[in-house]
Amino acid sequence: MIELDLSGLKCPLPVLRTRKVLLTLSPGERLQVISTDPLAGIDIPNLIRETGDVLESQKQEDSRLIFLVRKTAPA
Repeated sequence: MIELDLSGLKCPLPVLRTRKVLLTLSPGERLQVISTDPLAGIDIPNLIRETGDVLESQKQEDSRLIFLVRKTAPA
């Protein structure tokens, strides 16, 4: 699993960097994204719907949003 810590970055950087990393993954690989931007709670799930990948989990720990994404669509 690849971890992408985007703490401290503001919209639109978390979603742009997540998209960039997703493009490098092979189907079946997982990506954990950590963000402190509250808008990421909306933007990351929307991105995953657009790419056709799977959002396996989304949780909040204090000010951090943590997403687990599984790559399913070819790049």
